[in-house]
This record gives sequence, structure tokens and C-alpha cells, in this order.
Amino acid sequence: MRPLGANMKKIILLALLISGCSSTNDATKALKAQGFTDIQTNGRAFFACSEDDTFATKFTAKNPKGETVTGAVCSGWLKGSTIRFD
Repeated sequence: MRPLGANMKKIILLALLISGCSSTNDATKALKAQGFTDIQTNGRAFFACSEDDTFATKFTAKNPKGETVTGAVCSGWLKGSTIRFD
């Protein structure tokens, strides 16, 4: 078996970073803590958060008033989560 070239290693690393940049568990915890229910996470929320955020997770949920809302939960290593609405 032939070893991977440097370019192939970069492509694999980039694919892993892009695919792994949402955190369903963190998003769900943050939304539940603020009283949201019927939470559905929908993968990576591209361009929804700042460059300082490691994770950006799209969501649909019911707010405490019972209204359906959409947005993203932004979070990062050693920092809390921020809920941003569409």
C-alpha cells in the first residue's frame, strides 16, 4: 500500500474539519437551558458564527412562547454557547 501524499493529507484534514464543525450536544444543551423545546439540529451552519467559534450548528426549535424559530448555536473550545436567530 502506498503512503498518502502531502496534498491528500491536507484534503482529508480539511474534509474532517468541515464535517465535524457542528456540535449537536452543545447546541441542544444551550437551547434547553434557555427553555426551548422540540429541538432539531440540522448540521453545520456555514457563515452563521464568528471565526472565533469552533462549532456552528443549525437548529429549529420552539421558543418558550411556543413559536417555531430557526438559527444557529455558536460555540468554541473553552467558551460558552451563543444562540443566533435567523
